[in-house]
Amino acid sequence: MPNLSRLTLLAVVGAALVLAVVSADDPQPGESVATRVTKKRGSFLTVLDFGAKGDGTADDTAAIQELINAKVGSLRFPAGSYRITKPLIVDLDKVGFTSFVADGSARLVNAGAGPAIRFVGTHAGSADPGTMKPEIWERQRMPVVEGLAISGDHPEADGIEANGTVQLTLRGVHIRKCRHGVHLVNRNRNVLIDGCHIYENSGCGVFYDHVDLHQSNISASHISYCRAGGVVVRGGNVRNIHIAGCDIEANMAKDGPPSANVLLDCDDGSVAEVAITGCTIQHTKDAPDSANIRILGRGFMDRRGQRMPFNCGNVTIGDNVLSDVQTNIHLSGVRGVTVTGNTFWQGYEHNLLVEDSSHVVVGANVMERNPLYGYTSEGKCGVVFRGCKDSSITGLHLHNVIDSPAGIVMDKCHRMHLTGCTILDCDNVGALLKECGYVSYDALMVSDQRQGARSVAIRAIDASGKVLKEVPLSRDKEAE
Repeated sequence: MPNLSRLTLLAVVGAALVLAVVSADDPQPGESVATRVTKKRGSFLTVLDFGAKGDGTADDTAAIQELINAKVGSLRFPAGSYRITKPLIVDLDKVGFTSFVADGSARLVNAGAGPAIRFVGTHAGSADPGTMKPEIWERQRMPVVEGLAISGDHPEADGIEANGTVQLTLRGVHIRKCRHGVHLVNRNRNVLIDGCHIYENSGCGVFYDHVDLHQSNISASHISYCRAGGVVVRGGNVRNIHIAGCDIEANMAKDGPPSANVLLDCDDGSVAEVAITGCTIQHTKDAPDSANIRILGRGFMDRRGQRMPFNCGNVTIGDNVLSDVQTNIHLSGVRGVTVTGNTFWQGYEHNLLVEDSSHVVVGANVMERNPLYGYTSEGKCGVVFRGCKDSSITGLHLHNVIDSPAGIVMDKCHRMHLTGCTILDCDNVGALLKECGYVSYDALMVSDQRQGARSVAIRAIDASGKVLKEVPLSRDKEAE
């Protein structure tokens, strides 16, 4: 019996010690969030430990914002729906390095106007290390959102907004049913968007909104069904955009204004040093004046005929698959653009339309009608250069342009070079030169084997339509 009593006493003491340890981690009356964070630092903190419910019904705004303000650094979100009613503001200079981390099973439901997450930094320099103030590296660099879903439950709800940040990094983020998915404003540097799903938003997928931003990469992401455009640049001072390995599709509303899957609209800004490579970019043909890639600059003439400096150019568009819109690529008022290695099909009005531009080089692209698809008879699919100069088309493979004046049209162009192209089964004319000056063409393979075809290889005409020069089509034996 004495031994038993001793064991019983030890068990009671042990239980009391366990209770004391557990209770030490529990919130104490009047204890601040900052104190609780300090006590638990080093353990696996989640927003559920600090008042968030994650049940999709409770308003978790205050609990999450208080945790941000407590300088926790890493906000971890277990599975659940975290409803918020106003932006979660991350003032980086005050709260320091901050990341939102989940594993794909958690989402923020934004039930208020504005972004779900607003990152605010103080960077006013460039990407040059010499312009970075100490507080950038000590408190602000690389805000991160990873593995978190954001959905909108308000007509003016956005996903993520960045202002004054350096090295914003979004990885594996899902944004749906918002207005704008990622909204870049004022000034930012070095933005990285990787492996994200930005889908079914009423505004833009990724919106460069009159922002001063150099160095941004969008890679391996799906950006689809955003009604005002997929990747959209409007105004601002933007350099070094690299869009690579993405699927970008159907980002235009059938009942909305003209837009594009990728739209660079720099009428009141400047955009340059852009690479769009290795993407599939497609849909929607029924949207008015839809385009897969549309780049709008001021060109060398304004609307009043006054000479203007170029404000948009140095662009590479390569190795993409482009299809199923009114115009696959539309360039207007740009200088220094290379288009090569792409596969085009189903440009219902144009495969390529270039206006008021210079130093545009179109290389070895294929534009054809593949019987793999059942609607190969639809669309015009032509190539048009209008009001351009100092440009080249080399090695283009063009097939079956229909209901058009020609396969390739050059209208009021000067100092153009057309060489080494294959132009097959196109209505009327292979290459039509209208009111052009100093156009060089050679080594063209132009053929039309369709029954009853009456097309010619090359035709040059003046403003009245008078034929200045015509090269007949050589009929091969199969065509005869």
